[in-house]
Amino acid sequence: MAFLKEGVKAPGFTAKNQDGTEISLDSFRGKRLILYFYPKDDTPGCTAEACNLRDNYDELIRRGFEVVGVSPDAEQSHTKFKNKYQLPFHLIADTDKSILKAYGAWGMKKNYGKEYEGVLRSTFVIDEEGTIIKVITKVDTGSHAGQILGELGLA
Repeated sequence: MAFLKEGVKAPGFTAKNQDGTEISLDSFRGKRLILYFYPKDDTPGCTAEACNLRDNYDELIRRGFEVVGVSPDAEQSHTKFKNKYQLPFHLIADTDKSILKAYGAWGMKKNYGKEYEGVLRSTFVIDEEGTIIKVITKVDTGSHAGQILGELGLA
């Protein structure tokens, strides 16, 4: 499946976060949303990405962004991950992969010559009206917040 393109409406979703609370795209109407897709809680790359977004969260909020992470992990895994690293944003449990698939963030990957299906690490920046304004498919996990702001011309 191909990633969604900039300029198209972001697919709506409703799913549970780490606390079992339903979160929807409409919850963020009127705000800019950084929706990032990552493979697995508490793994090196995913932890680096989440902690970088955490460390820059106040700046992102100040600039009018909200942050939401999405992975196929269950709510309980997200709760542990969020608490362990004191993440200030929602983590959505997309266990049926419906959101991942809607955004094109689920597909074929290759590792050591072996092909398999998995999460395609990516970030979508969505404007106040629900339109995708930036798609990042080559994520710099160690400095992702700066990468996002830089690609939006806000660095």
